[in-house]
Amino acid sequence: MNTPFGLANLWLEGDAITRFVALALLTCSIVTWVILLTRFWDLRNLRKLTPELEKFWHATSFEQGIQVFSNHANNPYYQIAKASTEASHHHQNQATNHRELLQTLNYSEWMARSIKNSIDGVAAKLQKGLTFLGSTGATAPFIGLFGTVWGIYHALISISTSGSAQIDQVAGPIGEALIMTALGLAVAIPAVLGFNAINRANKLLVADLNRFGNDLLAYFVTGARVHSGE
Repeated sequence: MNTPFGLANLWLEGDAITRFVALALLTCSIVTWVILLTRFWDLRNLRKLTPELEKFWHATSFEQGIQVFSNHANNPYYQIAKASTEASHHHQNQATNHRELLQTLNYSEWMARSIKNSIDGVAAKLQKGLTFLGSTGATAPFIGLFGTVWGIYHALISISTSGSAQIDQVAGPIGEALIMTALGLAVAIPAVLGFNAINRANKLLVADLNRFGNDLLAYFVTGARVHSGE
């Protein structure tokens, strides 16, 4: 049955600001779900890399261990291991050719700093999209509320102009305006829940990377892996 009320009528009867608010919420919703699906898929793939760590430590040489890691372009464990061995070679070359550049850092400090910088770089990549999710979760309800207030304002003007305040003429326009608040919440809730879930997963992953980094540091300094409570 055709009805003069609903989302379609809200779009047709709304002015430029109402349509802009609706488009802004729709855009935020689409981008939010793209980020959520992409990041959850990435985290799922990263969790699959965990078994490769033990294979790495059971390798007969560091070079052979590095080759155990798959998907080098997106494997944080490989990137950290590769960066650590490059830092080790760099320190040795600098120590023989330009001693003055390393007077304040011994080998252990140099490796600790290099591994930490590598982990920080990976952690920064894990934050991709979180700023948008946090901003969307914080602002979407207010954008929807603004659309509601603007819609009610115009509904009241229309009612006063018509000179009629019967319930069927009041409920429709105001009900349509309230839809904007519901849309704002529908956009914000997935963004907030997704932000919290991804942020927690990132913290767990960074903790694993730090343990791996500590083991690498022990290996390069002492020649043996020091288990970090795994």
